[in-house]
Amino acid sequence: MTSTLRKNLLALAGCMLFAAGLSVAAPQKPVAPLVIQEQGSFAVGGTVVQSPGNYDSLNLSSGGQTLHGDHARVFYQVPVKARKLPLVMWHGFGQSTKTWESTPDGREGYQNIFLRRGFATYLLDQPRRASAGRSSVATTISATPDDQRWFETFRVGIWPNYFPGVQFSRSPEALDQYFRAMTPDTGPIDTNLTSNAVSALFGKIGAGILVTHSHSGGMGWLAAMKNPRIRAIVAYEPGSGFVFPEGEVPPVMPSAAGPLEGVGIPLAEFMKLTRIPIVIYYGDFILNEPVPNPGQDGWRVRLAMAKQWVDAINRHGGDAKLVLLPEIGIRGNTHFPFSDLNNLQIADLMSQFLAEKHLD
Repeated sequence: MTSTLRKNLLALAGCMLFAAGLSVAAPQKPVAPLVIQEQGSFAVGGTVVQSPGNYDSLNLSSGGQTLHGDHARVFYQVPVKARKLPLVMWHGFGQSTKTWESTPDGREGYQNIFLRRGFATYLLDQPRRASAGRSSVATTISATPDDQRWFETFRVGIWPNYFPGVQFSRSPEALDQYFRAMTPDTGPIDTNLTSNAVSALFGKIGAGILVTHSHSGGMGWLAAMKNPRIRAIVAYEPGSGFVFPEGEVPPVMPSAAGPLEGVGIPLAEFMKLTRIPIVIYYGDFILNEPVPNPGQDGWRVRLAMAKQWVDAINRHGGDAKLVLLPEIGIRGNTHFPFSDLNNLQIADLMSQFLAEKHLD
């Protein structure tokens, strides 16, 4: 086929698509190919329950049957010439592995960014969520409209207005994708169950770095105390589950979003967290003074609790650091800094941390 004929056929195909009412996507900016040596998925952790009675092949509702559930589901990719330590990425509340994939406005997320930087990536759906939805405990899934609540809680703005300078696309399509990333729990959240599954993941893959977001932050501390193969934690905006040595738990912190309490644990368990480097990142639009809007005010006390948690780790000889992005000149970030418009800049901070701790 001559080049002229090929061009004519492509032009004709474009005209046919246009005539059919379909749009032809504009060419994207070329990027270097990702070369993956290995990829796959598996379940890890979980429980098995069995109904009473005996199974009868002629009666599909008979007893004696098992249910395999409460596991995490993991998708992994290993690039060619991968670095020694993989990254395990754990989503927050109402989220799934989608957190780390393409951003709401269609750019590369942390999965691809860090694959390009040579890290193997393990993305997990925690037990009783998304592709790990097989639960051994029943629940009721509501269909309550709540998009606007999450818009404010995730600090994109005060509905329907965006915060000035927010690092979030104003595209209606991006907002639609953002809302559609929310996913319900298919069973009650059990922090021991989820942290056991993540500990089991590191038991399977070996040493690595745990990257948490929001609700998984507190569960990440639990997993690290259970498995020394977690060599470091990068926590984005942890929102609950701050553990302190018994007798050192800070006073309850009231807010418009409800009170925030620390959790007391034995000192010997807490000391396990002092053996690994930990960095915490918080974004913008977190106020210093109480406000009546729960979407904003909840983060005021979470940031305050995180500061006391870091102080407790370091007071006991640990290596923890809290980075408030506006204080280092990075402004406009939401509760999802790793998928905001400046997520490459945010990723650079994480890369710098890993390099400084000789984890890359």
